[in-house]
Amino acid sequence: MIWNKILFSFLLVIVPFMIFNCSKSAIENSQFVKLPVKSDPTISFRICFNAGFQYDPPGKEGLAYITARMLTEGSTLENSYEEIIEKLYPIAASYDVQVDAEQVVIYGRVHKDNLYKFYKLLIESLTKPAFREEDLERVRSSVLNYLENVLKYSNDEELGKAVLYTEIFKNTKYGHLKEGRISSVKAITVADVKKFYKKYYTQKNVIVGIGGRFPAYLVENLKKDLSALPVGEKISPPEINPKLISGYEVVIVEKNTEATAISMGYPIDIIRGQDDWYALALANSWFGEHRNSSSHLYQVIREARGLNYGDYSYIEYFPEGGRRQFPPPNVARRKQIFEIWIRPVPNEAKVFALRAAIRELVRLVDNGMTREDFKITKNFLYSYILNYAPTTMLKLGYAIDDKFYGIEDGHLKKFKKRLSEVTLDEVNNVIKKYLQYDNMKIIFVTSNAEELKNILVEDRPTPISYRTPKQKEILEEDKIIASFPLRIKHENIKIVKPEDLFQ
Repeated sequence: MIWNKILFSFLLVIVPFMIFNCSKSAIENSQFVKLPVKSDPTISFRICFNAGFQYDPPGKEGLAYITARMLTEGSTLENSYEEIIEKLYPIAASYDVQVDAEQVVIYGRVHKDNLYKFYKLLIESLTKPAFREEDLERVRSSVLNYLENVLKYSNDEELGKAVLYTEIFKNTKYGHLKEGRISSVKAITVADVKKFYKKYYTQKNVIVGIGGRFPAYLVENLKKDLSALPVGEKISPPEINPKLISGYEVVIVEKNTEATAISMGYPIDIIRGQDDWYALALANSWFGEHRNSSSHLYQVIREARGLNYGDYSYIEYFPEGGRRQFPPPNVARRKQIFEIWIRPVPNEAKVFALRAAIRELVRLVDNGMTREDFKITKNFLYSYILNYAPTTMLKLGYAIDDKFYGIEDGHLKKFKKRLSEVTLDEVNNVIKKYLQYDNMKIIFVTSNAEELKNILVEDRPTPISYRTPKQKEILEEDKIIASFPLRIKHENIKIVKPEDLFQ
């Protein structure tokens, strides 16, 4: 009797899962990233499509983002969105989406005991989306609220970074936000969403990542079930050639602010996987490791002078830095920028802070790192990168990015290897090869824009005062920083209002 019960349970739970779909698949084994982890009782999915916002049609910017959100926040042909939520809740699981320029990744995680229930909903979201008008209106409303209100009036740091990227990549397919523009989002229809989905969510255009304690048959099931997608063609990405920057090109976003957010940067011709990238990453870690008090910019601007919360630099796109400690996976890009992020400083110290950051960049490029700084940073980074991918889900993300960048041995493995062999001379050579300080975009989000413009054009000294005593050497260095030349041309400064952005 007991064996009959066991057999019945097996048939009830496993067989429906195994016969869910028997169609022939065009998805090849090379499109799978598998990360079995016996000690992990959960199963992680990261299903990645080359369907990022660089493929938005002109006038329909935001279409890639809205399409992706309708897959994970919309109804399917089998269930309404409310029913999907109700079914996911008891199994403590969910799926979500991340969209960037190149990639869209739909990801979720579930305990192995609830695999079938979760898997069925996940596959239906990908292969049987309903694309209902009411779902589009709900998602559109959320996107417009972000573009019209949240970004412009509640997060000056993200606003500054958004303007920096749109300015640097203007007139390229990276040149708009993933959320699109206000007018283009309003123009998107259900027919647009269906057309985009049919073209980019295809079997030829997907990388499937699974990790954890997944059953052996899951790979074949995914192949068969995702065969409900169109076969499609492998998509060729557009060229990304940003315009050369001449001198310091400044955008002042004028709004009534208590403090000033500053972002600056320029394109660099290096991406992850190249040997030089790892030497440059070491230099960048010393200069401005994200949210780390050991970095040089942090020491100069926050630790010594207490001007703000933090000051960081990047050689890869790092979205939502305010809520992340480590770089996220699946925001891979073929064109990157070097970027400095100065978190809000008092309005009266904004030009001083800009001068301090640029002066330190000049010193880095001209003088390179010292042997002591090189040694300390090398040891620090060798251990620090172990924190980049502590979970099965994040390891999957990095493995998918390895495919994007063509890193056979894996980025994190190569990172450690290159750190163990890189020399000070090599680091200082790549600093001069890829970094410079003569040409960059600078974005201020601040009040009194005309006054700031005059200070910049006149290169007026900007001395600083403190409410608390400072060491003599700091005060002496402040005199040099306050008069550090910027040489910004009048015609290179433009003032914009928040309400005019992202239209």
